[in-house]
Amino acid sequence: MEIEGIREQYVGEEVNDSPIEEVRLTVPITDDPTLPAMTFRTWLLGTIACALLAFMNQFFGYRNNQLSISAISAQIVVLPLGKLLASTLPSKLITIPGTNLSFSLNPGPFNLKEHVLITIFANCGANSVYAVNIVTIVKAFYHKSLHPLAAYLLVQTTQMMGYGWAGLFRKFLVDSPYMWWPSNLVQVSLFRALNEREKRTKGGMTRLQFFILVFISSFAYYLIPGYFFPSISSLSIMCWIWKDSVTMQQIGSAVSGLGLGSFALDWSTVAGFLGSPLATPGFAIINVMIGFFLFLYVLIPFGYWSNSYNAKRFPLFSSHVFMGNGSAYDVNEVLDPKTFSFSQEGYDKVGPINLSILFAYAYGLSFATVAATLSHVFLFHGRTIMSLTKSAFIDEFGDVHTRIMKKNYETIPQWWFHVLLVLMFGLAIFACEGFGKQLQLPYWGVLLAGGVALLYTLPVGIIQATTNQQVGLNVITELVIGYIYPGKPLANVSFKTYGYISMAQAITFIQDFKLGHYMKIPPKSMFAVQLVGTVVASTIYFGTAWWLLDSVENICDPNKLPEGSPWTCPGDDVFYNASIIWGVVAPLRMFGRLGLYKKMNYFFLIGFLAPIPVWALSRIYPEKKWIKLINMPIILGSTGMMPPARAVNYLMWGLVGVVFNIHVFRKYKAWWGRNNYVLSAGLDAGVAFMGIIIYFALQDKNIYGANWWGLEPDHCPLAKCPTAPGITVEGCPSF
Repeated sequence: MEIEGIREQYVGEEVNDSPIEEVRLTVPITDDPTLPAMTFRTWLLGTIACALLAFMNQFFGYRNNQLSISAISAQIVVLPLGKLLASTLPSKLITIPGTNLSFSLNPGPFNLKEHVLITIFANCGANSVYAVNIVTIVKAFYHKSLHPLAAYLLVQTTQMMGYGWAGLFRKFLVDSPYMWWPSNLVQVSLFRALNEREKRTKGGMTRLQFFILVFISSFAYYLIPGYFFPSISSLSIMCWIWKDSVTMQQIGSAVSGLGLGSFALDWSTVAGFLGSPLATPGFAIINVMIGFFLFLYVLIPFGYWSNSYNAKRFPLFSSHVFMGNGSAYDVNEVLDPKTFSFSQEGYDKVGPINLSILFAYAYGLSFATVAATLSHVFLFHGRTIMSLTKSAFIDEFGDVHTRIMKKNYETIPQWWFHVLLVLMFGLAIFACEGFGKQLQLPYWGVLLAGGVALLYTLPVGIIQATTNQQVGLNVITELVIGYIYPGKPLANVSFKTYGYISMAQAITFIQDFKLGHYMKIPPKSMFAVQLVGTVVASTIYFGTAWWLLDSVENICDPNKLPEGSPWTCPGDDVFYNASIIWGVVAPLRMFGRLGLYKKMNYFFLIGFLAPIPVWALSRIYPEKKWIKLINMPIILGSTGMMPPARAVNYLMWGLVGVVFNIHVFRKYKAWWGRNNYVLSAGLDAGVAFMGIIIYFALQDKNIYGANWWGLEPDHCPLAKCPTAPGITVEGCPSF
């Protein structure tokens, strides 16, 4: 796209549309400002949807398959509920006592603006609360106490600080027509599809009827993998054949190995960790699976069987940390119990940390992904982004959507964001410096983390608004504080959360603001819904986590959990081990001159150079459009969720994604456009509701399933065994 050429069309006349073709094809250019948006129905359904999604996502966050329920489920479900309320609630005005203000429980038919606001409300509950991981590792892994108010303030401030950054850059990332946020167009399409009048074809079903059918089927079926037959969540054929072979189980294990020949018959395995493949574009699925196959079936086998970094002393696939003799690393030895910080004396005793070959190379690829994202965006989108950035600073320039919003609705006063930002900084410093300094992060650490977020929000926002890619700052923030303030595990994870997540939250808020911009939602209504939704969601996430951590015995400890228990906390296990690597031992002793893995820093260079050949080929052969679809950041970062994601999650996610978003999309495009996202939402919702019922009816009473072969998740006990001579591990053969 040539921005300057497009701008010339606007000189001297007002063109009544967007300069972005995709937006012109998707977003309506009309508005009815008389439609009520902030209604009683909005608050009621929005609060319920937000709270339910927050509870379900945190509930499933601790389970073996970490299912994430998206706001699309709420987007579909609340529509008939809104219409039901519109047909049953009284329309009489209610006056608020002591004021002249009044409102109606039923101001008229349920409308599109209410639907959008409720979905944005629900989206606050759909987005995970990263700081809860800190609460979990303190209570369940380090077995330390944490003041509940300090923990609650940590959770709220890390989520809410993003509003400040969003307010600072809202003008550039929302009002500019060139910041078009491609993923929002999917939501706009779904809103239009659901709210436009739909007639049931003869012998067919409406979208709502299809959703109900899928939901009931998914709900009923999940009783099998969720209770009666958990083994179908990860079936490993090779382990059934070679019951006594460590090597074959390493190759065939769906959970602890390479997963060759493994499969699953469980939607929570398909959508767990990676999200629904039905909502991922086909070209992205291909890039992810290319990266997955190269990583798991080329790089890892070569590294393991060549004994790189003494790989055979440790499991092939593990997110844990080990001592040189293959035993579990004794973290208590390197932590001073009085100060909860690094002990050099203990470290000299137990020696350096060792990682499984998969975990080591996963960190290497995370370095490569950060560098590749920057070079890829510079090469493929550099000139465009510069033009986009310049256009964002031109006040008088805007498309039809910006003009409508400025004409019909009051903007949000900038001081609202400034006050909120200062308040959150104050509460964050109070949480870190108060309560006996349990969080370990000093005030300057909070300010430095805020500086990182301030520095990156605009460039990362521009990249995501135009290319739909977000640069993750988790590794960089861990690296920075790990060098500046080593030996403090909670300081490290707190800094990472304030630096990375407040930026990511800002991007999420801005993206929702842009969705409201497209759907012509009053900005002040958007602000109120997002603010309340964030407080509600953070509170529910925190409360659910605290309740489960206190009520589920031995939660997050698979060695002590009863057979069949799903409470293994795979994501928190990775977060905990990262806190040891980056926080306790610190990067100098891991990836610096004192570390075993200093060569992993070459991945920064590899990642930076990786997009160059693709860019060069795309310039040499411009007619071959498929070359530009090769996305090195996606390929290098494809296994960023592994661990905690396992081979079977990727294999099933890729299979379902290829079938629906490539084959069905090409052959049956009309069916795909009508039902694909509805199918995804129905499958998610069915699994979620049955999972919760199983917990309260059975698992809460320590009933995890019938005691039989189908209760064990993988049937590959030897896959976790080392194969180096002389290394002895309980339950494993000696070599």
